[in-house]
Amino acid sequence: MSFVVVIPARYQSSRLPGKPLLDIAGKPMIQHVVDRAHESEAEAVYVATDDERIQEACKQFGAEVILTSKEHQSGTDRIEEVARQLSLPDHAAVINVQGDEPMIPPEAINQVGHDLNTHPDAQICTLFEDLEEREDILNPHNVKVVTDNEGYALYFSRAPIPFPRSGENEMKGYKRHIGIYGYRVKVLHDFVSWPHSSLEESEQLEQLRALSNNVKIHVQKACTSMPAGVDTEEDLEKIRALFAV
Repeated sequence: MSFVVVIPARYQSSRLPGKPLLDIAGKPMIQHVVDRAHESEAEAVYVATDDERIQEACKQFGAEVILTSKEHQSGTDRIEEVARQLSLPDHAAVINVQGDEPMIPPEAINQVGHDLNTHPDAQICTLFEDLEEREDILNPHNVKVVTDNEGYALYFSRAPIPFPRSGENEMKGYKRHIGIYGYRVKVLHDFVSWPHSSLEESEQLEQLRALSNNVKIHVQKACTSMPAGVDTEEDLEKIRALFAV
């Protein structure tokens, strides 16, 4: 199944302003993300931004960049606008790759695209990795997901789900959701038209809007180790050190 990658990138960030343009090994962060996406099987890669500085930087290194509205509240809204600007058909597949993941493995991008192809009833596909350490399980920044026997998401939460009723010594089988998504274009158009759900507002997780509207989300275990993205100055320095090796 063919797919395109869209990388939403915004300049404003509460912890790292101008994050997509921060230097890593002589290149802006967004260029590393674009490079990784081009190493996947994507038939096209687009950066979606509302900022002219990011647009100009992308043009300088030859990326295809689409300027979107400044009114969008999420990357999903921005991706949906790109799908409309490109007039992508409803059945087309779009992979959302975060603009702050300069080390994202191309094989993980391919995995999401292939998962959409092999699960035609799924409207969204995404990935998880196992969580084993107690502090990681309890960390609300690690979003947990529980699935049914066929791998379809039942719920996403910042809380440790399932709850270890027998005590914390029985904390097993936890899955950390990884924020890469594959969408069919039709669900993108539907998604932006739906009001925020109460679950979404409570957990601050927009994928719960999809579940609240009976969207089937298939979740696979990532086929490779997923490096951390860049949220803080500390994350940035760690990534810079890895590129310097």
